[in-house]
Amino acid sequence: MNHRVVISGLGVVAPNASTLDEFRAALREGRSGIRKIERLEELRFGCQVAGIPEGVEALAEKTFSEEERMAMNGNMTYAGLAAVEAWTDAGLELPEAGDDRVDWDTGAIVGTGIGGLDVVAERVVPLTDAGKVKRLGSTTVEQVMSSNCSAKIGGLFGLGNQVSTNSSACTTGTEAIYSGYSRIRQGLATRMLCGASEGSSHYIWAGFDAMRVMARGFNDTPEEASRPMSASAAGFVPGSGAGILVLESLESAEQRGASIYAEVLGGAVNCGGHRMGGSMTAPNPTGVQRCIRGALADAGIDGDRIDAISGHLTATMADPRELENWSLALRRTPESLPPITATKSLVGHALGAAGAIESVAAILMLEGGFVHPARNCDDLHTEIEPYAAAVPHTTRELPGLDVIMKAGFGFGDVNACLVFKKWTAPTVH
Repeated sequence: MNHRVVISGLGVVAPNASTLDEFRAALREGRSGIRKIERLEELRFGCQVAGIPEGVEALAEKTFSEEERMAMNGNMTYAGLAAVEAWTDAGLELPEAGDDRVDWDTGAIVGTGIGGLDVVAERVVPLTDAGKVKRLGSTTVEQVMSSNCSAKIGGLFGLGNQVSTNSSACTTGTEAIYSGYSRIRQGLATRMLCGASEGSSHYIWAGFDAMRVMARGFNDTPEEASRPMSASAAGFVPGSGAGILVLESLESAEQRGASIYAEVLGGAVNCGGHRMGGSMTAPNPTGVQRCIRGALADAGIDGDRIDAISGHLTATMADPRELENWSLALRRTPESLPPITATKSLVGHALGAAGAIESVAAILMLEGGFVHPARNCDDLHTEIEPYAAAVPHTTRELPGLDVIMKAGFGFGDVNACLVFKKWTAPTVH
């Protein structure tokens, strides 16, 4: 039996807003969270702008004890804050101190692309090389292990179902949601917290800067730096933060009278195999199209049912190919492609957390009946001009918005795609 899966809670920590309500408003306003980062300038990065959430320390002080905060790095803090917000947004009660019960029906799949590299660089390597291992402290392992975010979340809520971490580059957050959806659909869990987190650190971003894939020409105009679909796009802007969704079986949500944002109609994940034009850094177009069509098939709908697209769209040379792949996969002409927006134009590219933050954005757009603007692309790339009608330069009100697709395409030629449908409670006769 396939169980229907719905979304009953959302939590987010993003560069342009560090709470759900603020993020909803920021999307409608098309507000940027990209700022000049003095540390990047001091380190002579080519790209000296980034998206870093603000006000996080104050939120963490309100949410976690001093002992908890001392054991958490930035990545874990983002994930923990988003998870607590999603949990309470779903109408679930936080366990009280000393509560020894285990929730065997609820789990978490929370991924990350890079993990605790900042702690490794700032503490583990220098102290180890200096012969001062004893000064590392007892919390170092949990701060550097790849599964630190999911492990922390499992302990926060006493989760007893699957608690694990995935890592698939820029596809991580989208893939985590698909994995949780699949588990609930199969009846292996009642509820899953799913998403991803990525920390803010020059150590995380240095390799990308060395590859020259980050924007270099907008250091003095940071809000103009992230330019998906633009002819003057100069590479992605690094971002950070977390997005967490509470996925739940429809039976459970209805039984406890939960508010429901949307239903996960379907999804798909695959890899292009680094063949047919694909590589470590470029997607195989056939693989992308097969992933999109696989998600449609899983959802049991055709491409003409899609009302809007939350694209991956990184402000690199891959953007024109992405629009072409959407058009071919949905079997929609460039003129009939549904509105496609780029959340990275507002918050930058949060690497492993990108798909999770963008999924929260997609669901908020479904809830509010709008598509947020794709900033900084008035000068559309020449190969994207045929799709001009689909690009929202300002907030586009879509009161009939019903189905939205979210996709992620990551290093390693890996792909993930999700189909979300706005929840409409059935009419009672």
